[in-house]
Amino acid sequence: MKALVLSSGGVDSTTALGMAVDKYGKNNVIALSISYGQKHDKEIQAAIAVAKHYGVEQLFLDLAKIFEYSDCSLLQQSDEEIPKESYAEQISETKGEKPVSTYVPFRNGLFLSSAASIALSKECDVIYYGAHADDSAGFAYPDCSPVFNNAMNEAIWEGSGHQLKIHAPFVNLNKADVVKIGLELGVPYELTWSCYEGGDKPCGVCGTCIDREAAFKANGVKDPAIK
Repeated sequence: MKALVLSSGGVDSTTALGMAVDKYGKNNVIALSISYGQKHDKEIQAAIAVAKHYGVEQLFLDLAKIFEYSDCSLLQQSDEEIPKESYAEQISETKGEKPVSTYVPFRNGLFLSSAASIALSKECDVIYYGAHADDSAGFAYPDCSPVFNNAMNEAIWEGSGHQLKIHAPFVNLNKADVVKIGLELGVPYELTWSCYEGGDKPCGVCGTCIDREAAFKANGVKDPAIK
């Protein structure tokens, strides 16, 4: 068995990479890191450090062109401010009826479709990605939901001639659960980057920083990436 892991350099994808290496061995795991026109490259640099830590092959793909029409606040062309509040607060403002402003249009759908083509070319049997329940809550990121995951899995299975599946091990777990699994596996969280800003250190006030801090706190440990 051989696995391709979508690796963004953040907590969730790095934990998924750690799981895949633990299960299949580093020689049977490929990390795929995708640029999508984000405002900084901190997460890609983190993904490079993580891949080197695990000693896995790493591939890169640039899909920025596809997202150039989006005004998502994470993207280079956007003048929108990245929200400085938790996802729970953002969801309360949208009333759970539409995605939050940091939702990149159908990003996971594009990532998984692209990954499927590469995975088949590299003779992989499964694609891992780190979607978890906190992200899909309240329709914040609908392309992280179990329904989406099942639909994409079926499409990729059928579209690949029953050669390839996707695996989202955290789709029914929250971020604290993800961190718990990663701590048990010895995942190098000190190498990861989650913040939506590209500063010298995490801003601590964007949605992903807030959720990350809470996840480590729930496990009774300090975030090792915070010096």
